[in-house]
Amino acid sequence: MGEPHRVGIVGLGVISRAYLDTLANHPAVSIVALADLDASRSAAAAAAIPGAESMGVERLLARPDVQTVLNLTIPAAHAEISLGAIEAGRNVYVEKPLAVTIPDGRSIIERASSAGVHVGCAPDTVLGTGTQTARAAIDGGLIGRPLSATAVMVTPGHERWHPHPDFYYAPGGGPLLDMGPYYITALIHLLGPVRAVVGAASRLRAERVIGSGPRNGQRIPAQVDTHVTGVLEHANGALSTITTSFDGVATTAAPIEVHGETGTLAVPDPNTFDGDVRVFPLGGTGWRVLEPRAGYVEGSRGIGLIDLVSADGQRSPRAGGDVALHVLETMTSLLASAAEGRRIELTTVVQRPAPVPLTPVHDWTESNAYGR
Repeated sequence: MGEPHRVGIVGLGVISRAYLDTLANHPAVSIVALADLDASRSAAAAAAIPGAESMGVERLLARPDVQTVLNLTIPAAHAEISLGAIEAGRNVYVEKPLAVTIPDGRSIIERASSAGVHVGCAPDTVLGTGTQTARAAIDGGLIGRPLSATAVMVTPGHERWHPHPDFYYAPGGGPLLDMGPYYITALIHLLGPVRAVVGAASRLRAERVIGSGPRNGQRIPAQVDTHVTGVLEHANGALSTITTSFDGVATTAAPIEVHGETGTLAVPDPNTFDGDVRVFPLGGTGWRVLEPRAGYVEGSRGIGLIDLVSADGQRSPRAGGDVALHVLETMTSLLASAAEGRRIELTTVVQRPAPVPLTPVHDWTESNAYGR
């Protein structure tokens, strides 16, 4: 079984709570170090985790007992922290997106390969029973040959709930780079990689108003497009239409629908691990809910890191850096297409990650989750 895999966490902002809930008491990993620009945040988190120590980022990256760095910084800092960890000989698991630009993303993957370390990247929500059950249904021929899909994310903006939403509206932010990784990663699991994209985008307002916390009522500039839509051409010939928006109020659209020759699947929100997968067969009279048949049962954020450290050469990580780079190129190409008014072919090539068998998390963690 071996010792728990030792993890250092950089970035203790809002998203860190979800990761800590999964990892802090998990038998597969041991959190040994935490760092944040606000030392009080890392100190508070360390105080709640036996054996963890709060420290500066440079010291954490150099600490010899840290095997994997969990990078939960803001997107603009993802590349810097990930490259620093790789340079120090550490594996990296980074919150989405992998980086803000394709050159930075490529650099992370290439340097990790040269250093002989591994890269993982969120989202790992797609490893839960929702997306994985839908994938198993497609692969099993339940809806025949898949022809197309729709993916829809509409919200009035994160400034309504996030006390410090500035980075959502700065370069590297926006609805596509923020929420698109969930939907595009799910589409890759369901339909395979993307070969080309066509995009369009707009910006409803020049400013956004913070709606909660100590800065309630403060206006911040919207420096990026806040409504992005486009078409993804998958390598298998299927076409996906995606819409991500910080400018709408609500939608009745399913988060993802996949249309095949003999049926349609309604797929649950890829920002969650589970949810009902529904099928409407050709000639049927209504929707039928499928029993979960694949995925990590009761998964939660951080399960992708555990999947990474348990791969150990026997298979590629299911939330791996190669998929994240392909997702990043898909998104940045959509934005470039919107700006330039042309179809863009992608340069990255990736295989669909290995499917996840129906796996109770507790059974899996006890039998497979110990890493290098």
